[in-house]
Amino acid sequence: MAGKKILMICGDYCEDYETMVPFQALLAVGHTVHAVCPDKKAGEHIKTAIHDFEGAQTYSEKPGHNFTLNASFADVKPQDYDALVLPGGRGPEYLRTYPAVVAAVQHFFEANKPVAAICHAAQLLAGAGVLKGRSCSAYPACRAEVELAGGRYADIAVDKAHTDGNLVSAPAWPAHPDWIAQFLAVLGTRITH
Repeated sequence: MAGKKILMICGDYCEDYETMVPFQALLAVGHTVHAVCPDKKAGEHIKTAIHDFEGAQTYSEKPGHNFTLNASFADVKPQDYDALVLPGGRGPEYLRTYPAVVAAVQHFFEANKPVAAICHAAQLLAGAGVLKGRSCSAYPACRAEVELAGGRYADIAVDKAHTDGNLVSAPAWPAHPDWIAQFLAVLGTRITH
């Protein structure tokens, strides 16, 4: 079975693990992943941030790795992709201000293609107006955005994921095993041992 072609839309300061881990995992199982960021070209990089849960009321933030983009946002056409991945972190809060990014997200929902969103990516989903009548998990601080956008917040453990049709969502990077497994299932990817 040939791999799927997956679009990953990033912004500066997307969460490090939520960018690197799905990018590498999807490549490892044979999919093609194009990581893009508005106003940046293939070969340029974005900054990432490492968010950790250290007992405060919210996460701490430390500088992450520079992540090299392998495609140019201006050149991608959402209709050429089978699925979409949206990392969390601080990137989604400004990605939702780009009409072309919003249109790309809307395309995947209108075409009922698989979408994986984690953590603060719910801000972009809300900004794109695609959550009405859907259930979606997210970082708990994004619950209001999910609900104000007409969605139902899936209040699950931080290491779990939630699937509603074509949307696979999770609260944060501790959910990677469950989030990626559920996304692979929605993609129709089979791994045998």
